[in-house]
Amino acid sequence: MSTMQVANRRLSRTIQLIPPSGIRRFFELASSMEGVISLGVGEPDFVTPWNTREAAIASLEKGYTAYTSNSGLYELREEICKYLAAAFDVHYSPDKEVVVTVGASEGIDLALRAILDPGDEVLVVEPCYVSYDPVVRLAGGVPVAVQTSIEQQFKLMPQHIEEKVTDRTKAIIFCFPNNPTGSIMKKEELAKLAEVVKRHDLIVISDEIYAELTYDTSHTSFASLPGMKERTILLSGFSKAFAMTGWRIGYAAGPEDIIQAMVKIHQYTMLCAPIMGQVAALESLRHGMEAKKRMVESYRQRRNYVVKAFEQIGLPCHKPEGAFYAFPSIASTGMTAEEFAEKLILEQKVAVVPGHVFGEGGATHIRCSYATSLENLEVAIDRMDAFLRVYK
Repeated sequence: MSTMQVANRRLSRTIQLIPPSGIRRFFELASSMEGVISLGVGEPDFVTPWNTREAAIASLEKGYTAYTSNSGLYELREEICKYLAAAFDVHYSPDKEVVVTVGASEGIDLALRAILDPGDEVLVVEPCYVSYDPVVRLAGGVPVAVQTSIEQQFKLMPQHIEEKVTDRTKAIIFCFPNNPTGSIMKKEELAKLAEVVKRHDLIVISDEIYAELTYDTSHTSFASLPGMKERTILLSGFSKAFAMTGWRIGYAAGPEDIIQAMVKIHQYTMLCAPIMGQVAALESLRHGMEAKKRMVESYRQRRNYVVKAFEQIGLPCHKPEGAFYAFPSIASTGMTAEEFAEKLILEQKVAVVPGHVFGEGGATHIRCSYATSLENLEVAIDRMDAFLRVYK
């Protein structure tokens, strides 16, 4: 960005140098047009299950409208700990090792601000969720991109870390199952990373918001590996697997010293997550597992359809094993990802996200969310097929 673009003395230089979200740009464009099928924003098409909504309504009727503890409702923290132990074999105390956040996104921000001093480097594994790089910068850190590739199914390898780590590296942040690629890491693959993490004394910020959305194997939490719990901040929430995006309830679990530092920031900036959302999240953990299973099975069916369909219309696509995104290659079209996405929405009214917004490794890809109905996916594929026929 040029000097002219940071000439506003009223704003910080840091914020002026951070671009607006590339995802939101296409979401807003789609919202302004009629008849658009959006494969853009990563949001379930399911409404929050009724029992969860009913629990929140009942809490309002009972007058539950006050602040909670800064760390969140104790009952919810207890239930989160029980859930993590049962589902992923990772064990935390609800007293000092868990904080309820305003979505997992706030958890990322709190974690980085709690551990970073100005100039500390953070390895950011790409392609990745669009907020990682900006939030590292906002916390005073220096993001260092670590590229994965389609040739290795977008998995993180030990050598990727070794090539980028320096004596200024404080932490590494990654998300598996991955947004935007749908890639996962198996237990034996994570174990190899753990050796490198320990050797370089890194703090791991493990974004596991899509942990429940795995289709061909079970999820392994990085914190469950030997020796990794004490150096891992586990981030998750209720938006994706429990269809609760608008409720904005997430959580962080980790070592007491780090979690309590996060609580300190949280109490000065956010105070607490909304009590109604916390009550709803508690209901989801206690009585929402069957609904979650049904949603995951629906995503599996859509995943199977969309991957095969992309291959048939000439867009090579590795099979995502988690999350609800496909990341097909558009290299054969000769267009940039941004050019492809802009022409597709203007000419065929299908919204996708150009892969470059997730990092350099996504430059020849587009992200397509299959968290929409099968009927919408079929129409979207037909329109994309027509689009490709014109440009071929």
